[in-house]
Amino acid sequence: MTISIRSAAVADEAAVVALWRACDLTAPYNDPASDFRFARGGPASDILVAVDANDIVGSIMVGHDGHRGWLYYVAVAPRHRKKGIGRALVKAAEEWLSDRAVPKVHLMVRETNAQVVEFYAKIGYDPMPRVNMQKWLKQS
Repeated sequence: MTISIRSAAVADEAAVVALWRACDLTAPYNDPASDFRFARGGPASDILVAVDANDIVGSIMVGHDGHRGWLYYVAVAPRHRKKGIGRALVKAAEEWLSDRAVPKVHLMVRETNAQVVEFYAKIGYDPMPRVNMQKWLKQS
């Protein structure tokens, strides 16, 4: 298996959204197809995909506000886990941010997802002593 990482193309939308669904990353209040179209190839965001032959086996959404970067939709197809793909995707997203002089990166993990917390801890991420707050601006 030879994995390459590249920016997602318009034609990748269906495969990436299917991957996000297979990895249980979608929520009823977010439309993953809209998220894909919004972030892909933007000036402050992109979606990177891990490709094996012609198959998309992983993805990561990366973006920034100029002060901090954010990682979203980090996904590796279940049959391809434990092969370093997630680590490679995070590294590629960190490089994407570094290339734009973004000094730090943040991510959020559902507190019930202990396995993912362990993954991020192994690659150098630490919990932040912060309270995340939200306000819905638009009702769907």
